[in-house]
Amino acid sequence: MQGEKPLYSAEHITVLRFEDAVRKRPAMYFGVGQQSPDLPTEVLRAVVMDALHNGEPWNVSVEIAGDLRFTVVDDQPHVTDEHGVPLLGFFDSLLDRERWAPAAAAALSLRTMVEVWMDGRGFRQRLIATQPVDAPAEFAPPTPQGTRLTPGATISRSPIPLRGEP
Repeated sequence: MQGEKPLYSAEHITVLRFEDAVRKRPAMYFGVGQQSPDLPTEVLRAVVMDALHNGEPWNVSVEIAGDLRFTVVDDQPHVTDEHGVPLLGFFDSLLDRERWAPAAAAALSLRTMVEVWMDGRGFRQRLIATQPVDAPAEFAPPTPQGTRLTPGATISRSPIPLRGEP
């Protein structure tokens, strides 16, 4: 065996960014593949379960706007700095690092709107996939605290190209 090239080695491992891993293998996150007709349902289920995850009696509402479009609103608090400004999470966006499902939903979406609010201050940010289009902007929030995720245009049923791919 000495001198033989191993069948599997570190050169066979490709490290992917989170968003690229979700796009390439959505079944690892949502239990179904990219071409499954159940993918939008499983993405929605994961985002709702994430909103309910903490075991607290959180209020969660879901609006289904079409086969591939939905909005989830919950009243979980967002982590802020000492000035009440939300801390940026995944991809330097308002996607909270403690909540992977909204970030994974954004990775599969063409556009996403994220809104968070607490203590009477609201912040919203537009994303293309997971990348911020602009800095969080203030808005008048509807309730004392919460999060609204709208995977904008659609949950993409065709693979979104990974970085560096044509």
